[in-house]
Amino acid sequence: MKVYLLELPPSLTMILMLGLLSVLWTEPARCLEEDGSFTFDGDLRHFAVANNMVYIATEERLYQLNHELTLIHSLTQRGIPRNWNQPGQERFDRVSEPAEGSAAFSVNMFLPFVKNNSLISCGVIDKNCGYCEILDLKQISNRLHSEAIQVGSLRRSNASVSFLVDVETGTYILTAIQRRRDESKDSRCSDAETVNLQDTDDQTGGIFSFFDKHGTSVIKSDGDVEFVDGFQIGSTIYLLSNVLSNKVRLIWFEGKGSKTQTIKSLRGATLSDGGSRLVASSVIPGGQQVLWSGVFSVDGGQSNTQLVVFDISPDLSRGSDTDPDFYYTKPKNPVEPKTLKPEKVLFKQNDVTSVLAVRQRAWMVFFIGTGDGQLIKLAVDRHYHTACPRVLYRTSDDRQVFPKMQLDPVDHKHVYVPFREQMRRVPVSKCDTYTSVKDCWSAQDPYCVWCQAKNSCTFEDDCEDSDWLSIPDDLQQKMISHKVSKDPDGQISLNIQTHLTVRQNMSSNFACQFSVATVMLCSGKNPRPQFPQCTCIFSNNTTFPADGLQVTVQITLGQMQLLEQLKLTNCSDISGPPSSALCRQCMMAGCGWSTDTNSCSWANKKAVHVGVCQMLESGISRPEISSITPSVVSFYGRNHAVLSGHNLSHVIRVRIQADMDCTYQESPVWNNTGVNLTFHIPSTDKKGVVKVCVLLPDGSCHGNGKVTYRSSPSCTNIAPNSTWISGKRKITVTGSNLEFVEGVIHSQAQQEVSLPRNSSYQNLAYDTPAAGNTHISSSPVVLKVANQTLTCSTITYYPDPEFTSFTSTETGDNVRITIQKKADKLGIAKEELSVWGIQDGQKHPCIMEDKETNNETDFFICEIKNTPITKFQNLLIKYGGMDVRLGPPSLLHQVLQIVRFLLIPCVIAALVIICHWHRGLTAEMNKL
Repeated sequence: MKVYLLELPPSLTMILMLGLLSVLWTEPARCLEEDGSFTFDGDLRHFAVANNMVYIATEERLYQLNHELTLIHSLTQRGIPRNWNQPGQERFDRVSEPAEGSAAFSVNMFLPFVKNNSLISCGVIDKNCGYCEILDLKQISNRLHSEAIQVGSLRRSNASVSFLVDVETGTYILTAIQRRRDESKDSRCSDAETVNLQDTDDQTGGIFSFFDKHGTSVIKSDGDVEFVDGFQIGSTIYLLSNVLSNKVRLIWFEGKGSKTQTIKSLRGATLSDGGSRLVASSVIPGGQQVLWSGVFSVDGGQSNTQLVVFDISPDLSRGSDTDPDFYYTKPKNPVEPKTLKPEKVLFKQNDVTSVLAVRQRAWMVFFIGTGDGQLIKLAVDRHYHTACPRVLYRTSDDRQVFPKMQLDPVDHKHVYVPFREQMRRVPVSKCDTYTSVKDCWSAQDPYCVWCQAKNSCTFEDDCEDSDWLSIPDDLQQKMISHKVSKDPDGQISLNIQTHLTVRQNMSSNFACQFSVATVMLCSGKNPRPQFPQCTCIFSNNTTFPADGLQVTVQITLGQMQLLEQLKLTNCSDISGPPSSALCRQCMMAGCGWSTDTNSCSWANKKAVHVGVCQMLESGISRPEISSITPSVVSFYGRNHAVLSGHNLSHVIRVRIQADMDCTYQESPVWNNTGVNLTFHIPSTDKKGVVKVCVLLPDGSCHGNGKVTYRSSPSCTNIAPNSTWISGKRKITVTGSNLEFVEGVIHSQAQQEVSLPRNSSYQNLAYDTPAAGNTHISSSPVVLKVANQTLTCSTITYYPDPEFTSFTSTETGDNVRITIQKKADKLGIAKEELSVWGIQDGQKHPCIMEDKETNNETDFFICEIKNTPITKFQNLLIKYGGMDVRLGPPSLLHQVLQIVRFLLIPCVIAALVIICHWHRGLTAEMNKL
């Protein structure tokens, strides 16, 4: 064979090489999924958001995306020549795969430097020494600078932080690096300490320098320290960390003067009563105080976490550089730092992993990520009252949300939520799902307004040049509330209070009109309406019917009108034995409950809050809950759960409510025996533990049970993936959370298979149903979970196996049975067969030993142990739910088998002769 080499012109060779490199540099783009996500290769190391770009660093690649998560560039992490920092070795070409003898580069720090149009990417070479690059922010394939130096941590750790800070002399990189007492620093690589300020340009000692004219800008620490977060507000720099002895520490720096002067301004505080360990952190922007939110672990792990708010406004009155845990110059007489107490515990839930805080008008909004893949939104008013937590996004599995989330800087309407191999862009609100004014207001979402021009619920900035209304600055239960009062002269007044925020100038056109059956109700002596209140003084001849007075209130606000229907009751007519039900009826009517007389009365200053109603006991024995089965379910819920306890006879419903959640769900009960009752556990949009109580007719709820919601089941494999038409083949499904599956449905068989209760977390086994017809067909396999069905896989139905004959061979005291079966696509394993030899009506078990396949025949081999019988009248074969009886082979069959085995050696000999002749013929042809 001849090989011809084609010599190409140098210019064409260069073009081809450049094309090849562009292919190697880039990876086929992962499509933007409809739900706003981007999936990448490898585990997420870091990500950053700047202007309208998102940057992602994994173990192997760098990604540049636009703010909608559409891929722009993708680069393979380069290999670094091991001697690259020697003279003359600084510059090298980017390669798609690390070159032979090169050192792997892992990114541990990723900082967009927007005003310098650069992206600072630093990490470690071969887990040894530091290395940094500065990339073009607009085109990350352009490298502007590279240097062997440590900036940030040398280990892959979430316990180190880095960010850019501005002081009077310029912008610098602040790195806070995890330290351990038993860890020795490698002086060959870097001068980095616990906290460092390094240059971003040739400011004093060169790019990435630790020095300035005043010295070295580093902070040291002698004990264990894990950093969680850092940021700058105004001229003050903040760092938060966990230190030895389960303390959470805050340190401040004044960003004034030089780098060294900033570092020397160190002051500190200890955060107390939040928990023993800080998990995640986010500053709350805006406001007079510096408010900060932290996720604390109460027990040191992830199982018990809570979101806490602190005022961390800096205290600059104390002396600097005297902290016992951090220092520029080790103090001879360290001063114990001040202790900060929390403002409020806002939210409790197991396994919270991240938090992002933003401001929306007067409200604080927290986006809370969890270890089981949930993004929860919590709106909090200025008095720290929390609205209902709402799940914005929920994974079907238990993928953890990473500690840092970021708000989209372009539209401020999306949150970037990082997972291990995926980035999601989740809307901060779903205003358009609310279809009426009342629903839009009741959502208690500070992002949403009811827009008059669009007649829909929208974001505020999507409702330009139109009147709109939204929730007020503080949490309220009703959009419009009322109170009926009676003065000493017997004059009755109806007071209306609107709880709204409206567009500017709308409140100048505010009016209320009251009517009963289209007849005006008020006497004409009403005070002038003053937003948000208006009053109607009843006419002297106003009477209250026994079933209540139906009042229509028409409220005008700007160009918008609201209608409220009220049913007013004469407070003196609400009477009866004191009970919690009577008290609630009184309060709902706008009246007041008098604690002096334990009765309903007209509202006045002495009227008490509805909470007093809970103190009134009914005459029914209080129910108790002892157990709920099952108590762990998927977020789809569970049908036919059983609640056991005592005094359950009068229970009418079961209430399920999450901890610190203002909403609840109720399920009716049946089969109530007084000690057991049946109910459906409803589906939910949250994972986690919820409280369960049982409801009595008077509205009171008793007992303290718990149900845990987890992720839905998922199916990863089904084996075997075929079955015989008669059914009852044992199938094993593997996946996760399979213990929540209540049934399996084969669409081809058109029936559901009930499952045994011993299904495990990762495996469930069941017997296939028989097919509805005798044709080969594919059938989707569907898992039933409560009232939902989840597609698992597909299984194929084939005709039942066809066993043709058997032979017996005596082997000592045993008899060896060989069963023949036509080959098929079922792939039956020997373990799926049970075999017995039948002689004189007696069954002798045959132990399966092997399976062989030859041409179009399967041979199953088994042995009957310790038997004097050498020949059996019949063979009984059982598979699935079918029994097959085989008789001994006929004389003709035995003769054909003998002929078959005799012919095999003849065929082999003929083939050998033909091959030998062919070789000789080939040699003669070569000579010619």
